[in-house]
Amino acid sequence: MNTQLTRRSFLKRTALAAGAVSAARMFPVPNVMAARSPDDLLNCVLIGSGGRGMTHLNEVVVRAKQNLVAIVDPDEKRHGEVQRWLQGKVKDPAKVQVFTDYRQMFDKIGNQFDTVFIAAPNHHHAAPAIMAMKQGKNVYCEKPVCHNIGEARLMRVVAAQSKVATQMGNQGHCEEGYRRLCEYIWGGVIGKVTETHSWTNRCNGGVGPRPPVEPVPAGLHWDSWIGPAPYRDFHSDLHPHSWHGWFDFGNGSIGNMGCHVLDGVFWALKVEHPTAIEVEYLRGGGKERYPTGSRIRWDCPARGDMPPVKVFWYEGLNASTTDEPYGRLRVARGDGRNLPPLLLELRQQYPEEELDGGDSGTLYVGEKGVIFTGTYGDKMHIVPWKKMRETPEPPKTLPRPKDIFTDFIEACRAGKTDTAVNFDYGTRLTEFAVLGNLAQQAGEGRKVEWDGPNMRVKNIPELNQRVKRPFRKGWEV
Repeated sequence: MNTQLTRRSFLKRTALAAGAVSAARMFPVPNVMAARSPDDLLNCVLIGSGGRGMTHLNEVVVRAKQNLVAIVDPDEKRHGEVQRWLQGKVKDPAKVQVFTDYRQMFDKIGNQFDTVFIAAPNHHHAAPAIMAMKQGKNVYCEKPVCHNIGEARLMRVVAAQSKVATQMGNQGHCEEGYRRLCEYIWGGVIGKVTETHSWTNRCNGGVGPRPPVEPVPAGLHWDSWIGPAPYRDFHSDLHPHSWHGWFDFGNGSIGNMGCHVLDGVFWALKVEHPTAIEVEYLRGGGKERYPTGSRIRWDCPARGDMPPVKVFWYEGLNASTTDEPYGRLRVARGDGRNLPPLLLELRQQYPEEELDGGDSGTLYVGEKGVIFTGTYGDKMHIVPWKKMRETPEPPKTLPRPKDIFTDFIEACRAGKTDTAVNFDYGTRLTEFAVLGNLAQQAGEGRKVEWDGPNMRVKNIPELNQRVKRPFRKGWEV
């Protein structure tokens, strides 16, 4: 297969892209790379190269063999680690450019790439994604696809205008489990579903005030790390991973796992806007921090021929805090309010049943039975397995895409915008999940009445400042 651009096609694309860059911050433009030959490689940039970013590198560079143009990470230590990892995997690792600020990357080399992969902290999802889409570049972004509901609405508009390929990194959506779940529920196999129970043992929260200010570690460009979020001085319990637990940067355990675990609920039950969200139990947390454990309920009205449904979320199953300052966590037994009572009942009723979804799972309660799914929709079955084997299977009506990265890369190379988890779906699922954050911020027992079409909290006005927030000066999009 010929994987090289001809000189003529390269010059033509460069000229088109350069024109797009000049107007990027103001006007959406068409995808300038859409008219590519099937043999051409994608020219890719990775924003955020730690943790999940290394998975992106492996998928894009090693498995899909696309062309890596640059990486962006505010921590210079990551630059060296990535370049060492690239040895033997690309022809000339030294040609992969490195940046600490994606604004500078867009300005300097915006005409050299066509596809952006984002694996940065949540507060760095929306801004670079919007910048990229406005330049006509395809965007793959980790879940949740943004930090707050206002960003979700803006991203959805820009994605529709830009007509590029977009994908939220929600791998379970491409796999068999959730697709079979939809077909079973839409086929009426367990009757009308009136409640669901989802849980995770993740504990992305804390207690106490901010730790004391510390010197910024060598090589960490702190202003770039803060990016569009409200500025604060460096302290521990943020970089590289604990940002999940702070309101300004992450979305707690819901942000970390909600788009995976609630995907089947949102998709199969065709959920739109809930009318209310309420925390029924809360442990830990604070004025700036997400809790270490909670139980949340979404009240969703009827949708078409589907009845109202109550969606329950249980998080922080096995974590509690010590007496150490600033809420460091240790593993401990849950206190009984962190797992669905129905799950415990089913485990007792069917001791031989494998009702273990790894670290997370969901139960779908219908008139004629209960379905179980694991973290990514895996192990989907009617409980118990004996009943599953005796039940006629509904037909397979949904397409079966390849894995999440292949699905996106093939869409980009074909100049198509239809992917498995495009930003139209991804922003809606994210919005539903992070409504749970609003309930956590409201506090235990305070029902949040939600006006979805008008994007506002009706009964607790002060919460509306958390529905959306301005990008910090200099980081506007």
